[in-house]
Amino acid sequence: MSDRPHTPQEAADPFHLEPNPLNHFKRTVAVVSGKGGVGKSLVTSLMAVLSRRRGQEVGILDADVTGPSIPRMFGVEGQRPEQAEGGVFPVVTSGGIRVMSINLLLDGADTPVVWRGPLIAETVKQFWTDVVWGTLDTLFIDMPPGTGDVPLTVFQSIPLDGILIVTSPQDLVTNIVRKAYRMAGMMDIPVLGIIENMSYAVCPDCGRRIELFGHSKAEEVARNMDISLLGRIPVHPGVAALCDEGRIEAYDRHDLDETIEAFEKVLEGDNK
Repeated sequence: MSDRPHTPQEAADPFHLEPNPLNHFKRTVAVVSGKGGVGKSLVTSLMAVLSRRRGQEVGILDADVTGPSIPRMFGVEGQRPEQAEGGVFPVVTSGGIRVMSINLLLDGADTPVVWRGPLIAETVKQFWTDVVWGTLDTLFIDMPPGTGDVPLTVFQSIPLDGILIVTSPQDLVTNIVRKAYRMAGMMDIPVLGIIENMSYAVCPDCGRRIELFGHSKAEEVARNMDISLLGRIPVHPGVAALCDEGRIEAYDRHDLDETIEAFEKVLEGDNK
């Protein structure tokens, strides 16, 4: 939970959850998408990695219970969270990012989670109430796609400082972005901005940008919704390899330098 005081709505909300008393969060940000396959977990991971490089204490709550990918990307599969009297402690990556995911609690990474919605939502709640994250500058919540049980649970129960919407250039995804935006509005949660993934590829010979999935509409969509376009991420096979190898913290490209700067400005209330 952010260190800000509760609003009257939060104080009176029967869905509101208190975090573990040992936790102190400066801000809590959910990363959402209207559908799967747009790179939401990649964006979550990269934002966490870049925030950590700026000297921040960062955690990732993997709320995508039926499709968790965060442990694999950070190379922590097979590690088990420690348990103590105060709660469960997240696994810490080689770069110092704190991670909690259902995959860290299962017998194996390929063990399926065949649970109904209420049990999945309850698991996400426990990641908030029972995990000892400690003091963090930013807790990123990697959300499942869509607007179902888990997004509703998080939006109702966890005091978010805002959401990041991840999209890609396809028309279908653009329409679904509007649904995520409107859901946030219905729950009175700020939208911090849009990040477009898979925006283009760069020709290795001539350096020309190639829009593999059609012309980007991110600027138009952001303008119509009166929110910030924080950045556009190109397709790059090297990044996919880092994810597969569990070495996302070795990411050394500069595609997101301006994005992380814009993200920080929005969080500090300066998005001009």
